[in-house]
Amino acid sequence: MGFLDSIFNLINDLTWGFALIPFLVVLGLFFTIASGFVQFRFFRRMFGVLTGDDETSDPTKISAREALFVSVGGRVGGGNIAGVAVAITAGGPGAVFWMWAIALVGMCSALIEATLAQLYKRTEENGDYRGGPARAIIHGLGANYRWLAVVYAICLIASFSIGFNAFQGNTVAGAALDSMAIPRIWTGLAVAAATGFIVFGGIHRIAKAADVIIPLMAFMYIGMALLIILMNITAVPGVIVDIVANAFGWREAVGGGMGAAIAQGLRRGLFSNEAGLGSAPNVAATAYVKHPVSQGITQSFSVFIDTIIICSCTAFVILLGNVYQPGVEGIDGVALTQQSMVSHVGSWAQYYLTVAIFLFSFSSIIYNYYLGENALSFMTNNPQAVLILRIVIIGIVFLGAVAPGATAVFNFSDPMMGILAVVNLLAIMMLFPVALRIINDYREQLRNGVKKPVFDPKKFPDLDTDPTAWPDAR
Repeated sequence: MGFLDSIFNLINDLTWGFALIPFLVVLGLFFTIASGFVQFRFFRRMFGVLTGDDETSDPTKISAREALFVSVGGRVGGGNIAGVAVAITAGGPGAVFWMWAIALVGMCSALIEATLAQLYKRTEENGDYRGGPARAIIHGLGANYRWLAVVYAICLIASFSIGFNAFQGNTVAGAALDSMAIPRIWTGLAVAAATGFIVFGGIHRIAKAADVIIPLMAFMYIGMALLIILMNITAVPGVIVDIVANAFGWREAVGGGMGAAIAQGLRRGLFSNEAGLGSAPNVAATAYVKHPVSQGITQSFSVFIDTIIICSCTAFVILLGNVYQPGVEGIDGVALTQQSMVSHVGSWAQYYLTVAIFLFSFSSIIYNYYLGENALSFMTNNPQAVLILRIVIIGIVFLGAVAPGATAVFNFSDPMMGILAVVNLLAIMMLFPVALRIINDYREQLRNGVKKPVFDPKKFPDLDTDPTAWPDAR
């Protein structure tokens, strides 16, 4: 076990330790500049998915909005409640500024990877779509790169479906035990049963569940944060000044100053919004849209919701309170968020936050499951393999919930996600010229007065696309 730990620690050091985060930032900046700041140019179009402008009238298909909510449910999780608190404790208020900055850059990376996932998606026998980085590697780079796609698929299952689902189960059970004294075994049984009901319904039931859970989750949490902000409205300008001043080292709040703020903000921001890590494109590929860039824009919006809106809610709840003391060691993580909320509105807030944590974690569980199912479908079409995966996921969620130390078994998650991110970044870097061609096609149609651009595979005969996935093509 010690040998395996040393191997996983080495992988973690070689990826997240010093190389991967700068790589993600630099590549995101390159994509932003080379694409002509596409995430800002298309920003107004992002809201169309909420109003139904990009909706399909076919009830048998996954709509753009459903794909958005599933991906938001995956991106929004413990990192938005506990991760932001950790970033502020270790990096000071300035870490929030750098979380915002990496989100604005990551919106472009998310757009690129989701566009490629849509471009190379395939239609299954039942009419559903499947895609993602593994299939983009095969159909975009060629069969010689199949080994790279397999490495990606294995790491996706190991990190998200197994490791992170154990963590999510553990988070829910811990919160329920601390705030309501509910034994872990009962929480574990409840979460495992709910997980089984959703995952055995496939992607359609996952999408329908997300369509209900995610808006409820988001509005509930954002509503509480807005209430707290309004209660402390006169202090908001001062908090914003503190965030900016600490971000640039003008007012140090913790040891390490500006460097700590940048490091914590970038790291926690990337962990939270997952932009460029290759996870959300698996969900993006399931949606029925008229053009690949349409779903790219939608997934860019998903990053905006995760970090600019929901992470900011947590940050203001903490910074507007008196529980957090800059530079003073004390409570951290979810406890800091929970106690800050209690200090604003009273002890009932801890129960409110427990419900929010349950919704955040459960939405992540069903999202993580689908990532694993999609990766498994790339490697085998055996339905028994999917059945085994579903049973394993239910068991993993239960195990993570009932045993406080069980998640130590899954310490390989971060290293596996590190490899996953490296593979995904290499793929989208090599396929970026293709993505740029598709983005330019979308722009050209907009310039010609087409309100809803349509992708026509015949215009790109050199690309290995599936014509049946684009029924709107003229």
